[in-house]
Amino acid sequence: MEIEGVTLAALRALPPGEQDALLAFGRPITFRMGTVTILAEFNRADRALEVNLAHIGGEGVLVALWKAITAYAAERDYSAIIWNVHALTCANPNPRLQRFLRARGFAEADHPVHGRILTLEHALGSSPRPPHLPSRAAGGRRAER
Repeated sequence: MEIEGVTLAALRALPPGEQDALLAFGRPITFRMGTVTILAEFNRADRALEVNLAHIGGEGVLVALWKAITAYAAERDYSAIIWNVHALTCANPNPRLQRFLRARGFAEADHPVHGRILTLEHALGSSPRPPHLPSRAAGGRRAER
């Protein structure tokens, strides 16, 4: 899968500063991954990387995005990734995506900024490689917000 027509391997080969600039911390960004346009915002929260996904298109894209972001965060020694997915209040809520996220440990929360979201705090280092979204037993834990 490619992001904006660039392979994940090519993105990983960029210098860290250029990779960081692409994430535009603190500002919403849109990018294409495969045929899907993703609306996201990335933030630093202490030692955690916060990923806010307002539109992701479906669970197939989420799995690929999960792998790429987990690798990025691990390379920068983040302790965790806080995933906030706006699957409950987006323009076209997808019940299948909601079930997919809940089955992997995402919990519904009322976020003070984003409103009702599905969220998960994934501690890094709990699994040497993230081949798929973890269940709670495989290193993910429900965020308590």
